[in-house]
Amino acid sequence: MFNIRMGIPEMKNFWETLSQKIKEEKAGKTEKILFKKLLACFKKLASDPKYPGLCTHDIEVLSRRYGIKVWESYLENKKPAAGRVFWVYGPNQSDITIIAIEPHPDDKKSAYKEITLSSM
Repeated sequence: MFNIRMGIPEMKNFWETLSQKIKEEKAGKTEKILFKKLLACFKKLASDPKYPGLCTHDIEVLSRRYGIKVWESYLENKKPAAGRVFWVYGPNQSDITIIAIEPHPDDKKSAYKEITLSSM
């Protein structure tokens, strides 16, 4: 079992803001749907990062750019710009740190050029 952590500062701020909106019932429909998808994804990641429905795979170009193996898991599939969760193992052995949530890149040639990742 893995602990799911949020990268800092971007992911931590994003998650805290979204969670607060949900808690205070101020979230819009799109935010509620995203929150539900994220919870389901994080639950699967925590129990098995290689869960088949997540279609987890490493992203070599991001791993080279950031000097640490970066993984991508599906937040959703079969939709235009389907959401993807980017993550790394660490900082502790039992941790997975979420470092970005992005739509699936369209342009295969420079697919991951625009993606920036938060720090662990």
